[in-house]
Amino acid sequence: MPFSFVGADQSPTGYSIDLCRQVVGALQQSLGLPKIQIKWVGVTSDSRITAVAGGSVDLECGSTTHTLSRQEQVDFSLTTFVDGGSLLVTTASGIKGAGDLAGKRLAVIAGTTTERGLADWFRANNVSGAKVLNVKDHVDGLAGLDSGAFDAFASDRVILFGLAANSKDATKLTLLQEYFTYEPYGLVLRRDDPAFRLAVDRALAGLYRSRAVIPIYEKWFGSINRATNIIQAMYLLNGLPE
Repeated sequence: MPFSFVGADQSPTGYSIDLCRQVVGALQQSLGLPKIQIKWVGVTSDSRITAVAGGSVDLECGSTTHTLSRQEQVDFSLTTFVDGGSLLVTTASGIKGAGDLAGKRLAVIAGTTTERGLADWFRANNVSGAKVLNVKDHVDGLAGLDSGAFDAFASDRVILFGLAANSKDATKLTLLQEYFTYEPYGLVLRRDDPAFRLAVDRALAGLYRSRAVIPIYEKWFGSINRATNIIQAMYLLNGLPE
């Protein structure tokens, strides 16, 4: 949450899902088809890149950070969101910043950009003695915080905000203000298919340029007037003209 998750009706939902539905609608219109059936395929942090690269998925609609190393395997759409890594901590841990992490138990999803960014943050701040534990997904991270197994869970800040809201007791959790990574999200698609990439980018640019993306943003994140300057600039800069 709030990018890509299974809703109460057991259907995919979220900000990125809504963007992908808009992309499919634009493809349907440009191809003059009465309908395009969407086949949803579940992926994990470990499987998402290989699923696209291997051809079992055409478009990954999640919270995947666009990196140069990932571009060796897949391609990315125009930027869909900008976020950064941070920590959701238990209030009892007393963690206020990097200087408080010695001896603490931190959870992170293995193989993510957050895991690499967390290690870089430790080195930059001379953090030693912290115990980093790998979890399978965000649900496990939150469960560990709620049970007291972890002192902190590292992920992208807006995801942590959503997790805190679904905690058993949100008053026992604190979201740090500090960012330790830059995470530009994009929809993931296959390489070597410039026509498909152009169609996806054209749909997103049209949403941004026409400001039709605003109701989608506000559905998941609140008023666009409270969005960061980076988010508002992202829509402006990616609203490419025809």
